[in-house]
Amino acid sequence: MSNLILKLFHTKMCNKDTKERFHPQQDAGFTLIELVVVILMIGILSAIAAPSWLAFVNRQQVNKANDAVFAALQEAQSQAKKTKLSYSVSFQKNSTTKNVEVAIYSTNAGISTWKTLGSDVGANSNQLLLGANLNGENAVNTASITDSTVHYPLSITPTKITFDYMGALTLPNNLGTPVSPSTDPPGLKIVVAVPSSANSTSASSVKRCVIVKTLLGAMVTAKDAQCN
Repeated sequence: MSNLILKLFHTKMCNKDTKERFHPQQDAGFTLIELVVVILMIGILSAIAAPSWLAFVNRQQVNKANDAVFAALQEAQSQAKKTKLSYSVSFQKNSTTKNVEVAIYSTNAGISTWKTLGSDVGANSNQLLLGANLNGENAVNTASITDSTVHYPLSITPTKITFDYMGALTLPNNLGTPVSPSTDPPGLKIVVAVPSSANSTSASSVKRCVIVKTLLGAMVTAKDAQCN
């Protein structure tokens, strides 16, 4: 009888060990304190990373838009040489959609279609400012002492740059007066910029621009302070 009791006790203990090995306790997991710590860490890391990510996205947007400005000017210059006709590029900020728009057209024919700037490369131009230092066709603003100053936002009147049949700037033209310490004229600047966080109609320091530097139509790109 005692042997039978021992065998039953031994079998019960073995079964208990097997159950515990293959079926762990159900109360295993995270404590409330651990969850709170993890959530706080995620929040802190997000707060640190968010401004850097936003700055990266803004730079990508102005880069794309500026590439589109450069491509539009090059296209007009190329068409002028190819057709031996005067070609123009006009830029404007649409007052309804807030998109920056561009038109490339034969000067004699006039504007037929406006296209959203950079739409084919994923640029959200309605989130950007458009600026220029022009006060007329192929003419830098000379109303102020610092005639290279870029003005934001552009008026509803389109900003226009025109190339002649050789790809040079048509007459009359004015690239502005050199502003000390520079000895070069400022050139015709078309600027796209990220709006300031304090004022949506003012440009932040994140800017990109295309500058028509010479009367022969040579162009360069620049960024930030060089686009002021």
